[in-house]
Amino acid sequence: MQQEQKSLLGPQWVNLNMQDADVWLLQSWLKAETADKLLKHFIERLAWSQPNIRMFGKSVPVPRLQAWYGDADASYAYSGIKMVPLAWEKKLLELKRYCEQTCDTPFNSVLANLYRHGQDSMGMHADNEPELGEQPVIASVSLGASRNFDFKHLSTGEKRRVVLHHGSLLIMRGSTQTFWHHGISKTKRVDTERVNFTFRYVHGSSN
Repeated sequence: MQQEQKSLLGPQWVNLNMQDADVWLLQSWLKAETADKLLKHFIERLAWSQPNIRMFGKSVPVPRLQAWYGDADASYAYSGIKMVPLAWEKKLLELKRYCEQTCDTPFNSVLANLYRHGQDSMGMHADNEPELGEQPVIASVSLGASRNFDFKHLSTGEKRRVVLHHGSLLIMRGSTQTFWHHGISKTKRVDTERVNFTFRYVHGSSN
């Protein structure tokens, strides 16, 4: 199965070879000039906000800015946040379609995250909400500052780290969300902005 998927993606892709997972990375998915323009555009044009989430019984602001875009029926919920999709912004829709072509997978929504500096982060988690299905395909596009992307196996405790650079595309599929958590930790080594998009397909709406 992995050989078939490698053929689909092309020889330039790197398979992270993780147990109980199917994860592929292409660092130069977008040309540098295109990535530069998109980074500036999305920082300026998307409707960024900083909602609160429930953690240990308390309401706290997420440690980054974010926005949820998608088809009208692609509502989503996590950590006590009900995400009602904003209508697709033009260039974001173009990026989605390019991502769909690369992944040979349809997407109807995207979580956009703006990491303003190294102290903005994403806690360890899995994209395993029921509305994503049993084996969701998550396509993660990175623009801006390079950041460490950490994985941890839920049973063995194995850890993996990959650096996601400007213009890269990471694809997680198969059983990845069942067996692994992933996240972005804080760092003092980064003081510039990073925008990340995780495209996905929501089956129905969350109540």
